[in-house]
Amino acid sequence: MCGICGEVVFGTEQADTARVDRMAQAMAARGPDAMGVTMRGRVAFGHRRLKIIDLSDQGAQPMQDPQLGLSLVFNGCIYNYQDLRKELIEKGYSFFSTSDTEVILKAWAEWGKDCFSRFHGMFAVAIHEHDSGRLHLARDRFGIKPLYFSETNKRLAFASSLPALLAGGHIDTSIDKVALNHYMSWHAVVPAPRTILNGVRKMPAATVRSFEADGTSSDFTYWAPSFEKSSDDINRSADEWRDMVLDGLRTAVRRRMVADVPVGVLLSGGVDSSLIVGLLAEEGQKGLATFSIGFEEANGEKGDEFQYSDLIADHYSTNHNKIFIPSSELQSNLPGAIGAMSEPMVSYDNIGFYLLSREVSKHIKVVQSGQGADEVFAGYHWYPKLTGSNAPAADYANAFFDRTEEQMTEAIAPEHRCARDESLAFVEEHFKQLGAEDPVDKALRLDTNVMLVDDPVKRVDNHSMAWGLEARVPFLDHELVELAGRIPAEHKLAHDGKGVLKEAARLVVPSAVIDRPKGYFPVPALKYIQGDYLDLVRDTLTNEKARSRGLFNTSYLEKLFADPTKYITKLRGSELWQVALLEMWLQAQEV
Repeated sequence: MCGICGEVVFGTEQADTARVDRMAQAMAARGPDAMGVTMRGRVAFGHRRLKIIDLSDQGAQPMQDPQLGLSLVFNGCIYNYQDLRKELIEKGYSFFSTSDTEVILKAWAEWGKDCFSRFHGMFAVAIHEHDSGRLHLARDRFGIKPLYFSETNKRLAFASSLPALLAGGHIDTSIDKVALNHYMSWHAVVPAPRTILNGVRKMPAATVRSFEADGTSSDFTYWAPSFEKSSDDINRSADEWRDMVLDGLRTAVRRRMVADVPVGVLLSGGVDSSLIVGLLAEEGQKGLATFSIGFEEANGEKGDEFQYSDLIADHYSTNHNKIFIPSSELQSNLPGAIGAMSEPMVSYDNIGFYLLSREVSKHIKVVQSGQGADEVFAGYHWYPKLTGSNAPAADYANAFFDRTEEQMTEAIAPEHRCARDESLAFVEEHFKQLGAEDPVDKALRLDTNVMLVDDPVKRVDNHSMAWGLEARVPFLDHELVELAGRIPAEHKLAHDGKGVLKEAARLVVPSAVIDRPKGYFPVPALKYIQGDYLDLVRDTLTNEKARSRGLFNTSYLEKLFADPTKYITKLRGSELWQVALLEMWLQAQEV
C-alpha cells in the first residue's frame, strides 16, 4: 500500500522530475516509510512506500528489471502473489525480492495484459516498457486503489491522489458541470472518468490503458461482472446459497491475512464487520485488534453504536479499542479530513474514518473492513423498491438521488447547470446494458461497479491512507462478487436485505448483531448543523472565494441557513452540509 505518481512526455523532451518529486512529496502520508523518484528519458516515476510485504529495501520502488526491460510503480496488495511467484519460477523467472511488486513485473513479462485477470487483490499500477516506450496504467476490478491523471501539452501526469496532481502543477482547475450535476444529484458519486475538475480524470476500474510513445492510447477491460443465472442457480436452495457464501467469504478473509505485519479489524458492530471478526477468530487469530468510533449526540440522535461492537469484542475476546470523539475535536479535525479527500465526498463516514484511522494507525498498519457488503448483497432500502419495476432507472433515482431536476435548478447557478439530468441519463444507459435482466440486479451491478467505486471504497482509501493505514475489503473479493451475482434477488432481499449473508452470519456470530436495526456511521453534528458548525458553513459559502466561484444560487443558500435541520435528503444527509463540503474541499485544494 503506497502512493504512486509519474510523468510521461509524448515527444522528445525529458520528463520533469521536479514535478514528480512535488507529487510524491504531497503523498507522504500514503507512504511514510520511504520515497523514490527515478527518470528514464521521457518517463519519470515517483513512489511513497508503506512497508507491508517484504520490509527490506529489495521491495523498494520505483522497481526496475533491466533484464526484462521494465519499470514499475504499484499501489496495493496482490494477495495471491506467493502462488503466482511459484508459477513464474517454474517458468524460469528468478526473483531478487520477496515482494508482490516484483511478481507484477514478471507476470507482465509473461502474460501481458492478461496478468491482471490472474491477480486477487487491489492495485493501481504503472508499467513502462523500455524498448517500445509504451506506458500501461491499470486499476483493480473495483477501483479500490485510486488512479488520477491529467493530459496537457503532450505530457501525461498520474498520481494516487488528485491533490498530488495539483501539487505537481499545470492542471486545469475549472469546474466540470457534468460532475457537479452528479455530485449534487447522485449523493456525490461522480463516475469515471470525470472528476469535479475539468483538468483531472480517473482511470475506470478493471481497465488497462496503454499509451504508445506518440501518445495514442487504447483501453482493455479485463473483467466485468455477470448477473446471468443458470437453471441450477435459479433452483438452488437458500441453504445451499448460504453455505456457498460463507465458504466464499472465508476464502476472501483468509486471502486478506497476507502481510508481514499484524492485521486488525474496523469493527462497527454491524453484521459485516462482526462477521469478519468471527471468521478471523475461526482462522485462529488470538488477541485480534479491533477498533470502533463514536461521536457526541445531537438533536436527540445518538452518535455511537458501541453496544454492538462491545458485544462482538467481548464474545471473541479481542483487543478492543473504543474511540469517542467530542464535538470540539470533530470540528477541529474537519479541515484535515476534507484536505485528505481526493474528491469531495459528502457522507458523514468521512470524518469518522479519518479519525478512526488516525487512532488505528498508532497500533497497526493493516485492517480489514466491511465495505461493499450492502452493494454486493442488497442491503440498501432502494433494492426492494425495484422488484418487478417497469421503470427501474426512474425508481432508482426516486429512492437514491438527493435532488429532483426542479431542486437542482433551485440550487445551482444558471451558468453551472447542465441541459439534462446527467445522473439519470447515466443510470438509464447503464441499466440498458446486457447481462442483468432483473431490475434489482441492474441496480446491484450499477452500485457495485460505479457507486461503490466512487463513494464507499474511495472514502476508506482516502482516510485510511491519510494516516499510512492499509484497509482491505474482503466483501469485494471478485470471486465472492461473482458468486453473489448468480444468487437470485429473492435470497438477497430476504430479511429486510442481505438475507443470504445474514443467514451465513448466523453460523458464525451472535444473533444480536444480525437482528438489530440497520445501522450507519452516525455523526449527528454534521446532519443537524447548528451553532459553531452553522457559522463555519455559512462563512465558507459566503466568503470571497465562494462568491467569485458562484456555484450556488444565493436564495437557495439563504433558505438552508435559515433552517438547516429542515432540509434532509432521502439518504438522511444535510443539504447544507453537501453544498458546504464541496466549497470547503475546493478551498482546501486552493482551487
